[in-house]
Amino acid sequence: MVRVVSEFLAPPPLDLAALHAGRLARLRSTMADHGLDLCVLTNPVNLRYAANYRSFPLFQSHIPSTYLMVPVEGPLVLYGGYCSPLDTVDENRPAHSVTSFDAGLDLSAVAAGFADDVAGFLGEVGLPADAVVGLERTTPSGHAALSDADLHIVDSDPVLELARSRKSSLEIEALHYSIDVAELGLAEMEAALVPGISENRLWSILHQVNIAHDGDWIDGRMLCSGPRSNPWYQEATGRAIQVGDLVPFDTDMIGPFGYCADISRTFLCGGVPPSAEQDYLYERARDEIEHNTALLRVGASFRELSMGVLRQPDDIVAQRYVCAFHGVGLSDEYPKIPYPDDWDRIGYDGEIEAGLVLSVESYVGPLGGTQGVKLEQMVQVTPDGVEALSSYPFWE
Repeated sequence: MVRVVSEFLAPPPLDLAALHAGRLARLRSTMADHGLDLCVLTNPVNLRYAANYRSFPLFQSHIPSTYLMVPVEGPLVLYGGYCSPLDTVDENRPAHSVTSFDAGLDLSAVAAGFADDVAGFLGEVGLPADAVVGLERTTPSGHAALSDADLHIVDSDPVLELARSRKSSLEIEALHYSIDVAELGLAEMEAALVPGISENRLWSILHQVNIAHDGDWIDGRMLCSGPRSNPWYQEATGRAIQVGDLVPFDTDMIGPFGYCADISRTFLCGGVPPSAEQDYLYERARDEIEHNTALLRVGASFRELSMGVLRQPDDIVAQRYVCAFHGVGLSDEYPKIPYPDDWDRIGYDGEIEAGLVLSVESYVGPLGGTQGVKLEQMVQVTPDGVEALSSYPFWE
């Protein structure tokens, strides 16, 4: 029997034109602040951010056939897009896509054409040949051609990440809707969690709810059960979930309007009470979420937050999550704040700005243990304190 989503959440009446115009204006102001005259975008998340281009995002992520020119002033021009005309884009043009899928095994000629597109566009919008061009991902052939054309190329990633971290009230409203849809999916998953259902079948429910609400995709397959819950990063399989199994998961859902709902909970299968060990692991994870959330404030440094996180026992620290906090918007984003054990290797400092949206993370699965608990809460840091954005209940 085909399963049908039992409830539909109507989207809020957002002014989408204002939402998209506001994102573009913020991107351009951030470009100006950092000395970029032009951005050439290929990352599907940033194509969505700058121009609401959402076509074939997973295809674009591994075969980047489409690129978007975003000058600090002037028209947006999309090269090679697979879509109907967009109100946000001034012109569509054929692309010189520097991929073997598009251009064959010798990429030199198409790369030269790509560089000509960039150089020609600079002239069209009145920018000098030595203007600063922020570039996303291309191949070594593309980089070589841009260098041969004497273009001034820098990484655009820092500017895009910083712009995306600064959200308007319209973006927060869109984000709330994506979270509501994800939590509807969680409720349907929890209702369907009966002994014998496979991890894959349970996980598919969230996908169906997301797509039914015009969402896009889910970044991973992060659901596991029972003995597969320790260590973390064991993705969903055909394993049949058993009575008494813990079922931790992480939504990583790119949902309606393109916004990410990144929430983790851990369910218990079979209507049985948790064991003493399960209660212990869950309480340790919940304590970590609550302690670390209480650290957040406008102006706090990333280093200060890293050094202040709840210190778990050594056997739990040994299998800690990859970070304690990270930004959320159209996907996981800047900043990523690690545990103190990882600071010297991957830490970078910065400051919490008003309005920043973060996921607060915890994975508690002792080294050598047989099960683990994953919890994650989305919050926004405001001048008045921390607001919880996700609200799906924890165990009591």
